[in-house]
Amino acid sequence: MPNLYFIFHEGDLLLKKQADGSYTIPQGEEPPVAMPTENVGADRVSARVGAPHEEPAIRLAEANAVAFNITDPAPDIPGYEMCALRQSYYKLPPALYLLAGKCRELLHFHANNQYCSRCGHRMEIAENSISRQCPQCGREAWPQVSPAVIVLVHKGKDEVLLVHAHNFRGPFYGLVAGFVETGETLEEAVHREVLEETDLRISNLRYFGSQPWPYPSGIMVGFNADYVSGQIRLQASELASGGWFSRDNLPPIPEKLSIARRLIDHWLDNNP
Repeated sequence: MPNLYFIFHEGDLLLKKQADGSYTIPQGEEPPVAMPTENVGADRVSARVGAPHEEPAIRLAEANAVAFNITDPAPDIPGYEMCALRQSYYKLPPALYLLAGKCRELLHFHANNQYCSRCGHRMEIAENSISRQCPQCGREAWPQVSPAVIVLVHKGKDEVLLVHAHNFRGPFYGLVAGFVETGETLEEAVHREVLEETDLRISNLRYFGSQPWPYPSGIMVGFNADYVSGQIRLQASELASGGWFSRDNLPPIPEKLSIARRLIDHWLDNNP
């Protein structure tokens, strides 16, 4: 069965445009561009050692996929084009977009864990084919995922809390969110983030869903919650603006690819 090739350059992904105008991942016996000489196996695929400083290529056996970085933008190959990973959400089938995110996260992990943080020796691929292990001191490193919470706060049935953070890439308003701290439950993180960022108290947390967020190695865990008390006082270091909004006065909201948009859409669909 031919391989799927997930080829990245600085966060952009190489896509193949099909005759009907749709997009897919390059597939075949060989990739459309040269692959690095070092292959790091994943899911019990063996590795062969290459030059000490080369970034690895990753093989995902269960998906028949190979992923690697290229140092220069892909050449102008007819029928192929580079696309930002975020924007590939709108061009690829969902399963391929999710697999592309997984490949990007694994590439990020392997590229940033070449050497042991304990003794400085070069790390090698471990027998499990996913982690890296130091042959000198035995330290093993695994891909790290950073959990973050995100919450849609409801004030009655008609209003929700939307905020615009300084780090948003556009004028849209999203939801209160933040990383989970060490020793903290997801629920505790939701309460803390809402209180820190808006000075509001909430209750009745309801789990909504989760979403891999490979930018570079996150997972977003979504909740709904109910407003209890407090006046909005925004944390100036995090938020530029925010407030209560009804469906009749919504500001620009996040793109479809985000769990923030899924939470807002779910509220809109269930509160006509």
